Amino acid sequence: MSDQNRLGVFKTYKLYVGGKFPRSESGRVYEVSDSKGQWLANAPQSSRKDARDAVVAARKAFGGWSGATAYNRGQVLYRVAEMLEGRKEQFVREVAASEGLSKSKAAAAVDAAIDRWVWYAGWTDKIGQISGGANPVAGPFFNLSTPEPTGVVAVLAPQKSSFLGLVSVIAPVIATGNTAVVIASADAPLPALSLGEVLATSDVPGGVVNILSGVTAEIAAPLAAHQDVNAIDLTGANAELAKELEVAAADNLKRVLRPQPVDADGASDSEDWLASPGTHRLTAFLETKTVWHPTGALGASGSSY
Repeated sequence: MSDQNRLGVFKTYKLYVGGKFPRSESGRVYEVSDSKGQWLANAPQSSRKDARDAVVAARKAFGGWSGATAYNRGQVLYRVAEMLEGRKEQFVREVAASEGLSKSKAAAAVDAAIDRWVWYAGWTDKIGQISGGANPVAGPFFNLSTPEPTGVVAVLAPQKSSFLGLVSVIAPVIATGNTAVVIASADAPLPALSLGEVLATSDVPGGVVNILSGVTAEIAAPLAAHQDVNAIDLTGANAELAKELEVAAADNLKRVLRPQPVDADGASDSEDWLASPGTHRLTAFLETKTVWHPTGALGASGSSY
């Protein structure tokens, strides 16, 4: 049968929560358009209940993920990069349509996003070397500081950089052993929802990353106030929303990563996502545990170590 006689098979985008692909519990969807206003797809419009379900999934996954070795987490992140490499053409199409980029610029953004996964995969078993260590003390003690993951992190993804910016805020959170509840770009959620499909077919355990789409403020409010969310990244919030969420987050002393200065449209994409990411996002959601241990005597001479 010729292509002219085929009916088009449109993709149904769904949320990614707990390793599964539910529709919003509210049944709501909203239209996603390209830069020229042409319809691309219907995306699920997440509700507060969806946000709470995602937190439950993230908390359930936290013990296993944070307890995995750093080396193993690095292997898992590298596997995500492998899977993205195999589906690169799909993401180039989605990024080009979502952000109004030429195919070459979209391809460059997707390549950079894949490379970013590899970058953070390499840091999983090294970040402890630069953020922890043995501390000199005046006494017969060992004093060791080691980084540990904060817990469940809510992440407001960048509004304009639908894929490279998205990867740049998700990867460092899970590389250090945290689990994430991610709110995708409201206007360009399709690359984020497709990323869920990649994560599901990689080695990332269900619940480690949960991806929601919809109205950012509506989803972010219950996450900022949620007592079982330990930290929040406000990158995708405008100045007014960021202030409201930071006040809500203070109620249970969440760690807060403040957004970069926003532009006139309220999108915090003044950050250069193509620049070297450094390590500040890796350390943003780490806690430092310090342990004191007495030294002991060795042998009859009384020497100690």
